[in-house]
Amino acid sequence: MPSVDQIAREIVAREGGYVNDPDDPGGATNYGVTIGTMRALGMDLTGDGRVDAADVHALTRAQAEQVFVEHYFRKPRLAELPEPLQASAFDMYVNAGANAVKILQRLVLRMGFACADDGVIGPRTIAAVRQAAEAAPLHLADAYGIARRNYYYALADQRPASRKYARSKAGGKGGWITRAEEFIAPRYRLTEAEHRQRTSAWA
Repeated sequence: MPSVDQIAREIVAREGGYVNDPDDPGGATNYGVTIGTMRALGMDLTGDGRVDAADVHALTRAQAEQVFVEHYFRKPRLAELPEPLQASAFDMYVNAGANAVKILQRLVLRMGFACADDGVIGPRTIAAVRQAAEAAPLHLADAYGIARRNYYYALADQRPASRKYARSKAGGKGGWITRAEEFIAPRYRLTEAEHRQRTSAWA
């Protein structure tokens, strides 16, 4: 498995640079770090006494990687998950916060292993996920990746403004779907036809 620092670099590369999309609830974002995260961490990079879009602009790749490793991997205890899940869970945590953990918790609950779906990795969740990994060692990471993909589709079903993240302008797979499928074995990725069928009801 790549090191956590390598994974963080890959996440930053996927996230890209500064954006401030009005359809994105996260607001101004740079390398995947939102203005909300920077405010919560007190990252006044310009030294003017407030955290605003200028600070988001000033964020470096190295700073973004450090934020991800410390606050999106170590703090939520992703390192205590089975190794095959860590990269995908880390990537999802950057993209969706505690929902990344809830998706995993709900997956193992459906598999019959007891834990709360509270978005917090504690002893019960760690035990349940490890049991699930022992029961399905070759499939749990793929199942989690598929659950991620389903989460993105469902989110776009409910929020039309988010559909551009799940479906490209040409009708193909959008960034959310290709991102989830990077962590799924090729045989479980949707064909373009299957993706178009899944999104056919969207305006």
